[in-house]
Amino acid sequence: MANLAFFTEADGWFHPTPVARSMWAKATLTGPATCALAARSAELAGGRDGFRPVRFTIDLFRAAREIPTTTTTTMRRDGQRVRVVQVDVVQRAEPDDEPVTVASATTVFLKESVKPRGERWTRGPSTFNPPDAPDDDYYPRFTAEASTTADGTESPAVPWTRDIGSGQVAGRKSYWCNALPAVAGETPTPFQRAVVSAESTSLMGNWGTEGIALINCDLTVALARLPRSRRVGVDSDFHVEDAGISVSETILYDAEGPIGTAICTAVNNAQSEIDFTVVKPSDRLRQL
Repeated sequence: MANLAFFTEADGWFHPTPVARSMWAKATLTGPATCALAARSAELAGGRDGFRPVRFTIDLFRAAREIPTTTTTTMRRDGQRVRVVQVDVVQRAEPDDEPVTVASATTVFLKESVKPRGERWTRGPSTFNPPDAPDDDYYPRFTAEASTTADGTESPAVPWTRDIGSGQVAGRKSYWCNALPAVAGETPTPFQRAVVSAESTSLMGNWGTEGIALINCDLTVALARLPRSRRVGVDSDFHVEDAGISVSETILYDAEGPIGTAICTAVNNAQSEIDFTVVKPSDRLRQL
């Protein structure tokens, strides 16, 4: 378990490992793997001199494949209080192939200072109460609230569990994530943990009684502070869909309370719908 990571590094390229495999289609990469690599590169470029990453937006406009991957980084703005870094995630199947860009991320870094005078509204006490889990257990935990479906069917509450199939209900869901490293031999930074965990915003919003049939094409993470705990919580807060398009938003937590939000859009991908009562991540990704 300690050696798990989304990529290994060799010859200047990152090579996907089995845990980076997506469940949507064969030989493709999961969203958290792509986001992890982009967040890592952005932080290496911009995370210094008292600048903190506060907003990460990635456009996932092409399916990332299980082939050698790299990133290119551009400093879009390097000001006294605002720093903006663009990262493109690039892939090639063979050394002579033309590289293909599969995702593009923008990360905003702000200069830390002091809290201004005055009091401002903030959200009330947290109701997110995560379970205890060992540090070396990378399998996520899920929970769901009881609800009533549109046809009047009662959907039961689901207590915290690592059995993803039991979470396939209609109720509002929460997720407690122990993020994997982007690259083998490294430890995820708090920023990387937040981004990797937040990628499950789409799962929390689009996962229903039949599985998940909408796939996200982007992710935006906004952080008031970085997580102080190893695990990060993703608590569904808003979801709406129409004509095969959805918007989902979550509140992000660490063990001390809320740290920010995440939002994503998603599009109908029913031809590759994932039924978690049939397909288990541990079978496809060999995580355990």
